[in-house]
Amino acid sequence: MAAHAHSHKKRSGLWDYLTTVDHKKIAILYLVAGGFFFLVGGIEALLIRLQLMYPENTLVGGATFNQLITMHGTTMIFLAAMPIIFALMNAVIPLQIGARDVAFPFVNSLGFWLFFFGGVLLNTSWFLGGAPDAGWTSYPTLANPEFSGHGVDFYVVGLQIAGIGTLIGGINFLVTIINMRAPGMTFMRMPLFTWSSFVTSGLILLAFPAITVSLVLLMFDRLFGANFFDTSAGGNVTIWEHLFWVFGHPEVYILILPAFGVISEVLSTFSSKRLFGYSSMVFATVLIGFLGFMVWAHHMFTVGLGPIANSLFGVATMLIAVPTGIKIFNWIMTMWGGQIRFSTANLFAIGFIPTFVIGGMTGVMLAMPAADFQYHDSYFVVAHFHYVIVGGLINGLFSGLYYWWPKMFGISLSEKVGKWNFWLFFIGFHLTFFPQHFLGLMGMPRRVFTFLHNQDLDTGNMVSSIGAIIMTVGALLFLVNILVTAKAGKKAPADPWDARTLEWSIPSPPPEYNFAQTPLVRGLDALWVEKMAGNKGMTYAEPLGSIHMPSPSFIPFLMSLCFFVAGYGLMYHIVPVIVIGLAGVLVNMFFRSVYDDHGYHIEPDEIDEKGVKA
Repeated sequence: MAAHAHSHKKRSGLWDYLTTVDHKKIAILYLVAGGFFFLVGGIEALLIRLQLMYPENTLVGGATFNQLITMHGTTMIFLAAMPIIFALMNAVIPLQIGARDVAFPFVNSLGFWLFFFGGVLLNTSWFLGGAPDAGWTSYPTLANPEFSGHGVDFYVVGLQIAGIGTLIGGINFLVTIINMRAPGMTFMRMPLFTWSSFVTSGLILLAFPAITVSLVLLMFDRLFGANFFDTSAGGNVTIWEHLFWVFGHPEVYILILPAFGVISEVLSTFSSKRLFGYSSMVFATVLIGFLGFMVWAHHMFTVGLGPIANSLFGVATMLIAVPTGIKIFNWIMTMWGGQIRFSTANLFAIGFIPTFVIGGMTGVMLAMPAADFQYHDSYFVVAHFHYVIVGGLINGLFSGLYYWWPKMFGISLSEKVGKWNFWLFFIGFHLTFFPQHFLGLMGMPRRVFTFLHNQDLDTGNMVSSIGAIIMTVGALLFLVNILVTAKAGKKAPADPWDARTLEWSIPSPPPEYNFAQTPLVRGLDALWVEKMAGNKGMTYAEPLGSIHMPSPSFIPFLMSLCFFVAGYGLMYHIVPVIVIGLAGVLVNMFFRSVYDDHGYHIEPDEIDEKGVKA
């Protein structure tokens, strides 16, 4: 082994985060970036609701409103929800399976920076002639150059760059979970959050190529004059809808399955019980992932696919309610008879259940093609979607953040502020979106920037907008909680919740190598097994030895920056900029390939008896 492999110069501050390949620090990067984009998307949502607070309001014009709804949807799904999910996956999965890092630390860093620069490129459209304005689904013909602005080019290029990052991140987690589990950690001993992340990563691998293909076709139409979606030249706009929703519906499960995993972990811990029906929960998770690819055309019931196709996709959509129902009943049975502690994390988890059930019930209503003809493109669909994604996913993410925050940062968030966070967010959410079901049934179309007096839509929109303000205050309290506890928060022990899984067996925050010795897993809920056996910690599968660590690298940042530069060259047809950007990508790939980096080692004498580097 080369001599330099045993030495490592400590980095700190901004340079440390620009070059890190440590999954825990990359989790923090995802959390900060996702939190920023969440704020941006939240401001866009608030402007939408303020515009619709009164009939014939003139706060924003129709053109700006189109940009707001497009960027709100795109930002929240691709740039806020996904990275916060990836933050939790990065922070938790290697710890839950007893690994020292993810399978490909360099690729993990590259995935983050590609996502980040893709998101930044997309949002610079606000300052460079206007944001995308064709809706978050960006349907042609509306997204063709003659009907939309230059902003759609930012959508097409920015999402391709960010999507590459998400795709390689998903591959990384798949390989990590398959190959890097600790001895004894069989698939049927993995925690539910790891299982749901595993299925999610599989969905990413299979679904993201579809959106990539559709974005490439639209890019060729817009930037190079192709005719894939130009009906006057023999193109077919329905191809976009199929490709988009072959990605778009699995994307809903890519978002919600990790939240299911969070709820399973939190309810089990705060009920002081093993998760009820573990095996059925695993199979339900896999079945939801499988069926998620069978239902994409339920977004297209009004396109004209015909009664046979509509019937098949309607039945397949209703089938997804079965494994989802299994999960709902298992969560309830987990709490039944348990010693429930109403922590903030658990409040968000419990609040998730009835909220998601409402979203699921309206989903079954939309699964009936004949009824969908009435609901389609109305505010009923807006209400349904937000009950699933905001009421489901965001409740799940808040629950996970309150639960794992002590492990990630070594500080516990304030329970008092957290409960205000929950109640304001929960009440504000239902005030915002529950009336929208009735607005839709009364005929209010989605994506309209105003409405007229005396249509019986005034009260519903007013209540909805007031709810959005309350929900915003609730969400901002999470930021307040972070700031307050960062200054005066109490230091968290290794296991503040009396939890059940492996991540709580090591110090908070974990050392850079996670586990000084690889743990031996002796059953489901590995830490709980050791607690019941009277052990103070985990049983180890190996003696204390030299720990190999990967070296930090600046290449992922530089390579992503070069993609960013090339993206601008593409959009503005500046060939030298394209060449410089892509040449930079190739140069970085070359150096990564030819430089033989052996990493470094942490020796046993550097680790104290608690498993922490001295």
